[in-house]
Amino acid sequence: MFPFNFEWVWDAGHIVFHGGLWYALNIIGIGMTYCIIKAVVDTSNGKGGHGHH
Repeated sequence: MFPFNFEWVWDAGHIVFHGGLWYALNIIGIGMTYCIIKAVVDTSNGKGGHGHH
């Protein structure tokens, strides 16, 4: 069932489910984007994982 299907009805259950789904996907996407950007910045600044602390 797709939203562009004419039988789709936006009732409360669909709104809550899709709201929660997109909220969770956004949180995961933002977290992964942050980690990737931080890894690139740390690597370019010479803070890569060399095993030296």
